[in-house]
Amino acid sequence: MRAQAISLAAVCLSSLLMSGCGGVNGGGGNSPAMPVITWTTPAAITYGTVLGATQLDAVASVSGTFAYTPAAGAVLAAGSQILSVTFTPANTTDYKTASATVTLTVNQAVPVITWATPAAITYGTVLGATQLDATASVPGTFVYTPAAGGVLGVGSQTLAVAFTPADTTDYTTTTAKVTLMVNTAAPTITASSQNDAQNGAAIVSLSDMTPNALIYYTVDGTTPTASSQQYQAPFLVASNLAVKATAIAAGNSSLVTSQIFSPNIPSGTLVWSDEFTNTSGAPAQPDPTVWTYDTGNTGFGNSELENYCAWGSSTSPCSTTSPSEYVGTDGYLHIEAQQPSPGVYTSARLKTQGLFSFQYGRLEVRALVPEAQGFWPAAWLLGNNINNVNWPACGEQDVLERVNAALSPDWNEGSVHGTGFTGGTGLGTQYNFPSGQTAGGQFHTYGMIWSPGSVQYYIDAPSNVYATYTPSSLAPLNDGAVWPFDAGQSNFIILNLAIGGSWPGPPDSSTPFPSEMLVDYVRIYTN
Repeated sequence: MRAQAISLAAVCLSSLLMSGCGGVNGGGGNSPAMPVITWTTPAAITYGTVLGATQLDAVASVSGTFAYTPAAGAVLAAGSQILSVTFTPANTTDYKTASATVTLTVNQAVPVITWATPAAITYGTVLGATQLDATASVPGTFVYTPAAGGVLGVGSQTLAVAFTPADTTDYTTTTAKVTLMVNTAAPTITASSQNDAQNGAAIVSLSDMTPNALIYYTVDGTTPTASSQQYQAPFLVASNLAVKATAIAAGNSSLVTSQIFSPNIPSGTLVWSDEFTNTSGAPAQPDPTVWTYDTGNTGFGNSELENYCAWGSSTSPCSTTSPSEYVGTDGYLHIEAQQPSPGVYTSARLKTQGLFSFQYGRLEVRALVPEAQGFWPAAWLLGNNINNVNWPACGEQDVLERVNAALSPDWNEGSVHGTGFTGGTGLGTQYNFPSGQTAGGQFHTYGMIWSPGSVQYYIDAPSNVYATYTPSSLAPLNDGAVWPFDAGQSNFIILNLAIGGSWPGPPDSSTPFPSEMLVDYVRIYTN
């Protein structure tokens, strides 16, 4: 019995080594092995990236084939996506099929914005599709800042756009910027026959729509720059010339605007005047399109005593019932010197500053002036550029000027002033009226002939020139004097009756109040 048992065990062992033994494995063969799948989580990708070997790169411990889901070539939506693989071993007898998964992060894509730098525009151009023309690589909407319809300031301006894709799952919003150059608008030249221009002459005004732009101009054919005359007021054009203008804002110069004037007006033609006509039947305001006023009692650099009053002023001591200036029904401009209370004086100083100016021509002022202690009547001109270069660099031309009571012979002084020749070093010439005439006894015509390189004064007739000044007149002064009357600026006219001051001294008991300066007309003729 023992021998038989050993033999059976030996048979069983032999059988187990060859094909297994039912007594050990329950009657079946060995189970197929599970292959080992190695698949590292892939790096995140951006939406639009096509699945490929970089992501689908699982490996197995035995040979076989992989079937991926999603398959290679797929494009996944943005977000956290599951990739799976089924592995079929080549040896399906000994190995099972196996599977694995990994998580792939798909980031949203940033749309590509294409926006070329727009061409420069001129101030005043409304933003529109020409400038706001960005495109995107995917459908969506654009929001521009500034929006269409806006008007940008001068200089380098930034345009921005925010893009929202239609597919907000797979694409992010994005922005873009470009720089737009906005140039200063070119000035506008306007010519008009209004404001008393006549016989073919024109009043020229320059304007520019660009905020804070300064306009520079020339009338001699040269190209204007920031060194040219700055426009301050409308000016008379009564000769053949070219007006050229440029505007500068924020350091940016506009294109040059030009206009040629060819009025071909003969010499000696009346081209502008204020005749002080009044048909209203009552004292009237001097033409407000021509005349404005200096006001106050600052002494005006000469220790003057008067309070200058504007038309319509009721600020004490000025009075609307006793105006200091008015156009009478007699056709004269009246400038009234009054003493409303002891030691208090009122008068007027009219000027065309900012409203009208001219360069070159023959000016006449026909006037009758009061002559008494402390009175200082004058008709004179200053350069429009006074706000930029100040006095006396702007130049001063005194056509009518005298002080105090009449003398025998009576007199008027014509003078010019500029840098290096003012006051005691100024250039002035006294004219003596013919015997029996005075400045206050009858109307006289006070004239100036202003030509390039020359300023001349006359009384009562252009042929009666009593003073001529030229740049060479400055040579004897030997003090750095500068001739200011050919710098390109136009000049404005001033009519006033000062009271007191460093030249005449104060009024006294002989001084009659009220007294008045009468102006029949102011006229300008061509040379």
